[in-house]
Amino acid sequence: MDNKLYEMMDWAAVEGIVYSEEDHPHDILGAHVTEEGILIQTFLPTAKSVTVVLKDSKKEYPMDLEDEEGFFAALLPGKRIPKYHYHVDFGEEADGKENIVEYEDPYRFAPQITEKETKKFNAGICYDIYEKLGSHPMTVNGVEGVLFAVWAPNAMRVSVVGDFNSWKPGSHPMRKVDGDSVWELFIPGMKEYDVYKYCVTTRSGDLVYKADPYAFHAETRPSNGSKVYDLNGFVWHDTAWQNAQKKADVINGPMNIYEMHAGSWKMKEGGLPYNYSELADELIPYITEMGYTHVELLPVMEYPFDGSWGYQVTGYFAPTSRYGTPKDLMAFVDKMHEAGIGVIMDWVPAHFPKDQFGLYNFDGEACYEDPNPKRGEHKEWGTMVFDFGRSEVQSFLISSALYWLGE
Repeated sequence: MDNKLYEMMDWAAVEGIVYSEEDHPHDILGAHVTEEGILIQTFLPTAKSVTVVLKDSKKEYPMDLEDEEGFFAALLPGKRIPKYHYHVDFGEEADGKENIVEYEDPYRFAPQITEKETKKFNAGICYDIYEKLGSHPMTVNGVEGVLFAVWAPNAMRVSVVGDFNSWKPGSHPMRKVDGDSVWELFIPGMKEYDVYKYCVTTRSGDLVYKADPYAFHAETRPSNGSKVYDLNGFVWHDTAWQNAQKKADVINGPMNIYEMHAGSWKMKEGGLPYNYSELADELIPYITEMGYTHVELLPVMEYPFDGSWGYQVTGYFAPTSRYGTPKDLMAFVDKMHEAGIGVIMDWVPAHFPKDQFGLYNFDGEACYEDPNPKRGEHKEWGTMVFDFGRSEVQSFLISSALYWLGE
C-alpha cells in the first residue's frame, strides 16, 4: 500500500461511496488534481484488480485496493488530468478465460444538463424535458455511452442499476446536477436495449428500485425494467398526409372514428398479438372498406396490468412493448397516414397505479402524486392522482402530450 496515497485520501468520503451514502460522487470518484499529483479513484465492487491506462502515452498505473468492497485508488505524477481509461480484471469466467475489459470512467465527464434547463423544468415550463431526462445514447468527448437523468427531489441518493453492473446498488451513483432535485450520470459503453432502473435511497434509508419515468421503451410485463432506446433514425413517408392536413377543413369535414384495442382486435395463431407495424397492414383494408377516416387506439402508453386496457399508465413516454418498439409504432402511424387515415391516441393524465416500480412514492415520498390524501387518491380505482399544481409535474405531463404529437 502506498502510504502517501493512504494519508491523503478522504476516508469518510470513501465510506460514503462504499456504503451508498454519498450524493456528490463526482467530488470523490474520477481524477482530481492535488498537491501530490493526480488522484484517481474508482468503485468497482466486482473487480479483482484495476489498472489506469493513459490514452496518449499508454503508460500503466496499477491501482491499490483501498477498501475490500471494491474501492481502488492510484496517485499519478503531474498537475494536469490526462486522458485515461481502466483495464479491469473481473476474474476468470466459467470457461476459465480471463475477463479483462477496457472500462471508461463515468466520473471523468462534465454535466450534460444545464442550469437553464433545470430551472425551466422546476418552473413548469420545460415542454421538451423528455429530451434531457430519461436515458439518451450520445457521444461525449469521443466516448459513446448513455446519459441518465431523473427527477427525485426527496431522495438521499440515486444510482443506476442494471445487468451491466449486476444490479448492485451504489456501483454507479448519480450526482445532483442542479444541487437540488435532478440527478445525472453519463455511463460509457451502455447501448440501446440495455435494461436498467434507478435505485433510490429514501430519507428513511430504504432502497426502492424504480423504472425510468421518462424511458422511451420498457421490458414486457411481467418484467418492468426500463430499456435504453434511440428514437432517431426513423424515415417518415407521410409528407402528402401532412400537407393535406394543412389545407383540410377539420371543423366541418366529415369524421368517422374507429376505436379499437391494439392487443385484441385481431390475433396471430397461438393468441399472439400483431406488432404495431403488422397491425397496420391488417387494419388498413378494414378501415378503408368500412369508410372510417380515423382510427383511435385505446391507450398504448406502457402499463403493467392487462385488465386495465392501458388506462393505468406507468410509462408516459413509452409505447407498450407488448406490440413492439417505438419505431414499430412510428411505422403504424406512417402507414395509416400513407393510406389517408388519421390516428387518434388516448392519453391518460388523470391517474396512475400504485405499482412499486412506477411513479407511486417515486423517491420514498409523494412526488408525482398530490400529497394531500383527500385529493391524492382515486379510492374507487385504487390509483393516485397527479399533483397538477406542482411545476415539475406540469413539465412532465405537458411534455408527455407534446412527445406523442411530435415524435
